[in-house]
Amino acid sequence: MAFVSVTRLRLRKLRFVPAFFLSAIPINVTAQKWPGNLGVRVLNDRKFTFWTCTCWDSEQSMRAFMLAKPHGPAMRKLLEWCDEASTVHWTQDSTELPSWSEAYTRMQAEGRPSKVNHPSADQLAYRIAAPKTSANR
Repeated sequence: MAFVSVTRLRLRKLRFVPAFFLSAIPINVTAQKWPGNLGVRVLNDRKFTFWTCTCWDSEQSMRAFMLAKPHGPAMRKLLEWCDEASTVHWTQDSTELPSWSEAYTRMQAEGRPSKVNHPSADQLAYRIAAPKTSANR
């Protein structure tokens, strides 16, 4: 069984974008090399919104990565940087990363909001816009 983790973040101000990218790039590189990682996909959506989809050999592998540097320290900054954040996890037989369409459907049906210090109205109502992708993959 594979463990899938999907996150969606929306930065609340343009001024947070450079610092976010300076954090996101090493996180992406580290995730791809992390023990137990089976795949990583990221999506730069519209309006400062970013999706991640990772597949792991176990929930324990994902949690170890989540808490370690560089991901753990960056997560704490998202409380201030973001006005929307959510996550969803599930297990599946396949190690193939799901489409963004499936990630969105799961986020709406099974996901949960993450804590942010300045929640938008959509965050408070848990309204999530579908990701904009050409092939939704």
